[in-house]
Amino acid sequence: MKINSISLDKAVSDGPIDAFSHLLLGDSPSLAEVLEYLASLRTADPRYRYLCTLDDAGQCRYTSMHASDDARIALYEDEDPATPEDALAARERSLAHVIAQLEHSSHRLEWSALAGTLMCNDADIKALVAANATPDLIVDDVVCVQQVPVDRDDLLIAALPNGYFSADWDIFQNHALIRHLQERYDYRLFGLGASWLGFQRDRAPSPAEANALVVDLQRVYAAGTDDTWSQLATTLATRTTLLLGYTEGFSEQLP
Repeated sequence: MKINSISLDKAVSDGPIDAFSHLLLGDSPSLAEVLEYLASLRTADPRYRYLCTLDDAGQCRYTSMHASDDARIALYEDEDPATPEDALAARERSLAHVIAQLEHSSHRLEWSALAGTLMCNDADIKALVAANATPDLIVDDVVCVQQVPVDRDDLLIAALPNGYFSADWDIFQNHALIRHLQERYDYRLFGLGASWLGFQRDRAPSPAEANALVVDLQRVYAAGTDDTWSQLATTLATRTTLLLGYTEGFSEQLP
C-alpha cells in the first residue's frame, strides 16, 4: 500500500474530495490494510476521526457534491475563501451546519422509518453476501482518507453527505441506519463509497448477534431469500466488518 499525504492547499484546490482530504492510500490497498492504517491515525491524533472512500471514489465525490445542495443541509456563503485556511474554516462551518441538521432538525429520522424505502432486489442481497465475504471487492484502487473534526463516529456522514438520487437513501436515512447499527450492535462507520457504507466493530458478533442483525436488515431491505440472509448471518459471525449498500442497484458496483 502506497501512502501519500495531501497538503491543505492541494486538498482545497484539487481534493480529491475537499478540504478535509488528508491522505491517499494507493496501489489497490486491501480493506484490512486500510482499517489498520485508520486505527493508527486515530491513535496518533485523537482530535479527529477518519472516514475513507470505498467503491468508486470519483462517483462518490460527484454525488456528494450534488447531495450537499439539498436544501435541508446546504449552507451557502457570500464570499469565496481567500486562502486555503479560509477554505478549511468554511468547510468546518458547513460541517457544523450539517451536524446541527442531523441532530436537531425536523428531518431527523428513526430506524423504523427505513423499512422498505430502498429500491433493491434479490441480486442486491446476494451482493451483500459477496461483499461481506470478500470485502476487497468494494475497495477502489486508490482510497481517500478524510480527516474530520467530529467527536462521534456517526457524525462522519456529515463530512461526505450522499444519497443523491431519489431511489437512494439520503443523508438522513443513512444517519438513521448508522445510529441504529452503532447503538444496537456496536458497529462504527468508517467508510463511504458511491454505493456502499462500511462499518467495523471491535470483535466479530456472536451467531445470535449476527442473526438478530440480519433480522433487522431483512426488514429494511425487504428483498432476498431466507437462504441468502442466512448466508449473510454466517459470514458476519466471522468478521468485524459490515458492508451495506445504500443506493438503488448497489450490486452493480461489484466487479
